[in-house]
Formats: sequence, structure tokens, C-alpha cells
Amino acid sequence: MIIRSVIGLCLLVCSLLNGQQLKSEILLEDNISIRALEIWDRKVWYTGTDSKFGYVSLADSKDKKQIVLADDKLQFRTLGQNKTDFYAINIESPALMFKINKTRLTKEIVFRDTAKTAFYDALHFVNDDLGYAFSDPDTDLNLKLAVFNRQGNGKWYIINRKDKVKMNKGEAAFAASNSNMASSRNYLWIATGGASSRIFRLDFRTEKWSVYNTPFVQGSSSQGIYAIEFYDDKFGIAVGGDYTKQSENFNNIATTQDGGQTWTVQASGKNGGYKTCVRIRPGSKGKDIIAAGDQNVELSRDFGKTWTTISNEKGLYVCEWINRNSIVLAGKNRILRMTLKL
Repeated sequence: MIIRSVIGLCLLVCSLLNGQQLKSEILLEDNISIRALEIWDRKVWYTGTDSKFGYVSLADSKDKKQIVLADDKLQFRTLGQNKTDFYAINIESPALMFKINKTRLTKEIVFRDTAKTAFYDALHFVNDDLGYAFSDPDTDLNLKLAVFNRQGNGKWYIINRKDKVKMNKGEAAFAASNSNMASSRNYLWIATGGASSRIFRLDFRTEKWSVYNTPFVQGSSSQGIYAIEFYDDKFGIAVGGDYTKQSENFNNIATTQDGGQTWTVQASGKNGGYKTCVRIRPGSKGKDIIAAGDQNVELSRDFGKTWTTISNEKGLYVCEWINRNSIVLAGKNRILRMTLKL
């Protein structure tokens, strides 16, 4: 039986920052774990456990639909979209990439990765023509990416590079919220964790990779960066921590002003702990930021320097802004919308 954090579809109103308010509304309840969201056509689209894929309308939560992508109970923690289709790949080997037509909701498998080491952490579209899916490294510790390029052959394929980009032993990534990848006009970023927590940056203009160390908590398999977000080519934020010690809040938030080359730890010891998703508020130029994790939801209004807990909702893993004043979050057994009066 699903445990309801808010009974029925009631609205929960709580205090927020100088008398302002936060309104929370459940949109969907189901026996599912959701770690990937997309907004399209005024609907929240999601993937999750037991091969589930579906949507719930933002206009009317009774308008919803769910399909099963595979007979096997696959775990999906990725979801991306371009103009015509959604794409999702399951986390474990064999990894199957599904394409779902946006209008007909028909599905087909368009890519397979049968390597024993395949474990896909994130799927990200730079634009309608270019998408990436990121896996944990192969046995030779090569950075592993599948790419979709409509201007090429229009199919997904694993990049085979002469200049192999190596990951460190024990370095991988977290399939926590489909948000350890981000892009801007000129760059693609990938964040890692584990034995090392680093930033891999691809320059689209030169097609060359750079790798940067971070001051993030790292060293064990549960530590590191879980999510990143960039406002432009320069300003970005990373959040994470230690999954096994979620209340610890040291060296788990950092920002960059130079496109990921150097990072400054923010609010160490002064935040709500482990986070799995971070999103910059539209139109705020990086000033306003939401971060969500298994224990709470926090807001920063000063470029990540200080944080305020705005909700103690548990079990939320992924978040996405709908507009400047509302955000959708999902996780264990539910999707909800929060409306902020800032």
C-alpha cells in the first residue's frame, strides 16, 4: 500500500521565507520509484521501475496514462526528448534504448548495449539533433558515451575515440536523477563520483575533452557529485554528498564561475545534507536554485551560497521547473507540484 505523505490531493501550505508561502499538490501516486522527468505539452512525463513510462497532466491530474515499455521489469532512471520522440534506456545490462513517439506513444528499441559493464546513469539532449547517454566505464576505464546525431546517421551508437578519455579506478556516476549531465551552447559536462569526483567537459567547437578535479566529498563508492546544472558557459552548480550518510553536509555543494575548471565549496556544514537533483530557476540568471534529496527540498537565492529548507518531504529524487514559480518533483511512489511565491 502506498504511504501518502499528503492525504488525497489536498493542498499543503507552509511558511516560506519572510512570510511567503509554498503550496504543494500531489499529481500522481503509484507503486513506482521515479528518477527521471521531462515536461512537454503541459504534462509531466516520467520513467521508473517495473518498465513504467507515462504522463500526468499539469492542467488536470485525472488526465494521465501509463504504458509498460518491456515485459521484463526493467529499471529506468533516464529520460530525454527531442521534437518528435522520448528516449529512455534502462540502467543495467543488457541496456535497451527505447524510442517513444510523442503523439502515438508507440515504442521501439533503437539501441542495445550488451556489455556486462553497461550501466547507464543519464540521458541528455543538447538540442533536437544531438543527444548523449552516459554509462559507467568499461573494463579499460574508458569514458563511455552513446550519441545520437540526426545530422549524422540519425541512430544511437557508442563513440569510439582514438584519444580515449580515462576514468580513475573506482570512479563512476550515480543514476539518481538523470542529472549528472548538462550542456550549454558550447559545452557538455559530465559529473562523476566514487573514488574520484570530477568534471569531464566536451568542447563542441574543438571536439576535445578536458577533465577537472573538484573539492567535493569523495573517496568511497557512495560519495561525490550526484547532479549538476549550468546557467551558461560559465556559471554552474553541483550537489551531492554521501548516500549512506545523508545528514552529512560537508563539501556537498559547489559552484563554478569558469565553466567547470575550478569549483568553490558553498555552505559546507550549513545545508540540509545529501542532494540528488539541482535546478536553476528560469529567468534568475543562476541566482535562485532548488535542490532536492531524499530528506528535504532546499532553496538558495544567492547563487548557492546559502540555503533554506522549504519542505521536509521525504523520498524526492528528481525535480524540474515548470515555470518561474512552480516546480515538479518526483521520487518514491509519487509526483508532486510545488508552487513558490518568491
